[in-house]
Amino acid sequence: MKLLFFIASLECGGAERVSARLCSYWAESGWDVTLATFDDGSAPPFYPLSTRVRHVTLDLKRRSTSFLHSLANNGKRIRRLRRFVAEEKPDRIVSFIDATNVLALIAARGRGIPVVVSERIDPHHHTIPWGWRALRRSVYPWAHTIVVQTQGAADFFPAAWRARIVVIPNPVPDLPAVAIAAPKRPSIVAMGRLDPQKGFDLLVDAFASIAASIPEWELTILGEGPERASLEARVARGGLAGRVHLPGRVTDVASVLNGAEIFVLSSRYEGFPNALLEAMAAGLAAVAFDCPSGPREIVRDGIDGILVPPGDVPALAEAVSSLARDPGRRRALGEKARGVLERFSMPAVAGMWSRVLDGAGTRES
Repeated sequence: MKLLFFIASLECGGAERVSARLCSYWAESGWDVTLATFDDGSAPPFYPLSTRVRHVTLDLKRRSTSFLHSLANNGKRIRRLRRFVAEEKPDRIVSFIDATNVLALIAARGRGIPVVVSERIDPHHHTIPWGWRALRRSVYPWAHTIVVQTQGAADFFPAAWRARIVVIPNPVPDLPAVAIAAPKRPSIVAMGRLDPQKGFDLLVDAFASIAASIPEWELTILGEGPERASLEARVARGGLAGRVHLPGRVTDVASVLNGAEIFVLSSRYEGFPNALLEAMAAGLAAVAFDCPSGPREIVRDGIDGILVPPGDVPALAEAVSSLARDPGRRRALGEKARGVLERFSMPAVAGMWSRVLDGAGTRES
């Protein structure tokens, strides 16, 4: 199969990571895969790509200074994309993330190529500019299939679209081998973009409320983003300097997870959190807000992790404190958590995608 895959970039992010892994998997399986991004190629992909994947950078990112400027820029993008699709002549097109999906559908219109688009976060809570919302509603019916990660995300779309909506979870991220097993220490870890969506402010508040009762424990939040200054100020106000660490992006995440005891997902909303999958695959006892959407599909509450009501800081603090005091329960949950390696394996998830793409007929996108 000749596949053309669109995503805006291959910067650090969950959708970008899954894109790179899927394209690499299919290319290694013998498909002819082109992964096209909108950046200028000046920065290398954050995630590794198989050498069998052809990565094309289209240099379509332009900053718009007004509504009219935005229309002109997007007109240029669409013309460039339509030429590119005509030149590539793929059998199928896959696109990730709302605005890119809209552009991909317009670019392929009239070509007779089935287009599969995917939303990568719960659209109930992730708002996009009104113009893109209107375009999404207008052009998504052109898609052969709309892939979402949870049933909750599927329920966002009109009932008339349901026949073409498919739920496919994320695969468990690759776990690189750790050369030397790090000794476990009383450490709580979280990771993700330092953004309000991830709820790290709630996590810092929860930790502050129990820090005195578990004095040997520390909290590390991996990631970078616009909330760094606000989080640092919150840590200082809580008197948590030396107990809460914000090291930024870390390339050797496996070693950090391997040395920790508890993982916390404090997000206000999600898509299908890779960080939670990765931590559970590493055998950590996990506590997660039961936010929309994803954690409930991953964590079996009380069996391989703990779910607490979304946004409930006292409940989060109590769950973390309870685990910190109970090493036996941490071990039991961590051992069961490794089951995600089978439940969400790459072959299983890629197989779901392949069935969608193999089944895509010639209905025009």
